Amino acid sequence: MTMQRLKNLHLLALVLTLALATLGISGAHAQTYTDLHDFDTPTLASPQYPGILAQGRDGNLYGTAPVGGNSGRGGVFSITPSGTYSVISSFDSTLANPYSGLTLGTDGNFYGTTYGGGAFLFGTVFQITPGAIVTVLHSFSLAEGAGPYAPPIQGTDGNFYGTTSIGGASGLGAVYKVPPAGA
Repeated sequence: MTMQRLKNLHLLALVLTLALATLGISGAHAQTYTDLHDFDTPTLASPQYPGILAQGRDGNLYGTAPVGGNSGRGGVFSITPSGTYSVISSFDSTLANPYSGLTLGTDGNFYGTTYGGGAFLFGTVFQITPGAIVTVLHSFSLAEGAGPYAPPIQGTDGNFYGTTSIGGASGLGAVYKVPPAGA
């Protein structure tokens, strides 16, 4: 077989491969989009990081929204995969404006932060059970770090870690660690 003929066979094989790949892409199944819920007030509204949902052990999705609810300070919602929406906790000035979304802990509870509220009004780390029992694990002060935006993550040691957006020694935020029992 001559070198030119070998090159032509390789070129033909490449063209056939690309043609088959193109057919595979164009023959892909259409995806179906389903709008499960549209946020509005007076329920909960304006989730800041709408991609931060946590799926509970019950299969439902859980998240936060910083506005709306009974006091206008946001809260925690759940939604089933079929679209049944519920406000499971409406926050007030003690827990205010959860911008963060939630993290599912190894204990089956959810953990999140609020930008405002708490003992010093600079935000909190909180735990909420699927049954809507809320526990403040930590209230931030400006001196140590304040105004967390993101939910904490759970480390392999079981503690929760996160960052604040302001406060701390330089006033520009801090990294924190909170045990599951709070501190």
